[in-house]
Amino acid sequence: MATYSAFCASDGTRLSYRVIGAGEPVLCIPGGPADSGYLGDLGGLSAHRRLIVLDLRGTGRSAIPQDASTYRCDRLVDDVEALRIHLDLPRVDVLGHSAGTNTATQYAARHPERVGKLTLVGPSPRAVGLAVTAEARRAVAQLRKDEPWFPAAFAALKAIADGTGEDWEAVAPFFWGRWDAAARQHHAASRPSNPEAVAQFAAEGAFTPKDTRAALASCAAPVLLLTGEFDVNSPPAVAAEFAKVFPDAALVVQPAAGHYPWLDDPEQFVAATTDFLGGRPRSQP
Repeated sequence: MATYSAFCASDGTRLSYRVIGAGEPVLCIPGGPADSGYLGDLGGLSAHRRLIVLDLRGTGRSAIPQDASTYRCDRLVDDVEALRIHLDLPRVDVLGHSAGTNTATQYAARHPERVGKLTLVGPSPRAVGLAVTAEARRAVAQLRKDEPWFPAAFAALKAIADGTGEDWEAVAPFFWGRWDAAARQHHAASRPSNPEAVAQFAAEGAFTPKDTRAALASCAAPVLLLTGEFDVNSPPAVAAEFAKVFPDAALVVQPAAGHYPWLDDPEQFVAATTDFLGGRPRSQP
């Protein structure tokens, strides 16, 4: 069962976080910006590590800030550091998902001495200046060509890439390894609910790729990049390029998984992350 606590960010905004499980802590940064509830317990990772899951400002139980510019990705790094200080952790393992990997990456660049290990799930490479091309997305999408929903979803994906459409609901099946009832329910629950936070996240100044790359070149923290074989948001080929930015990085491509690999195959996801992060043996309660 999760327990909720709160702390004040450097600008006075009251932020919430929840703690799930036991063991060594892992500070988790959701994507979106969306309510962190969609992360759940990361497929059972909480049986091996204590997950400290931040509600990004203006989402979940965290307050809406007075200054909307603090929704910007680079500004969210300050909230991660404020949480680390609040928890009195000299160093902590950090896990980010999707858009949250940009915040995690910039946190590692700015505070390398505070990061034990860095896990990037469904990684977004915007913070280091890598682009996910339409061709890369289509190549991954073609792996699903035998799915009954593929024709309509692929047409919508192509229209979005061509700038002639924006039917994101139609492309939703590409984000899960199985487009079943569980995936549909998760999709409905994981939509961002704060449009201003979404709009400001990547505003001008949010990313400084040249500086971030330069800082990461001397970051000693081991890094795991984990993406799904079917992830059109974070194609394996792009994740492989992203891994080259770090001095000590490994790439895991989870078979038959999409953008939420802990849902598609929890056992594989937990095995990969605990192999990297460490954790309590599976035989322990």
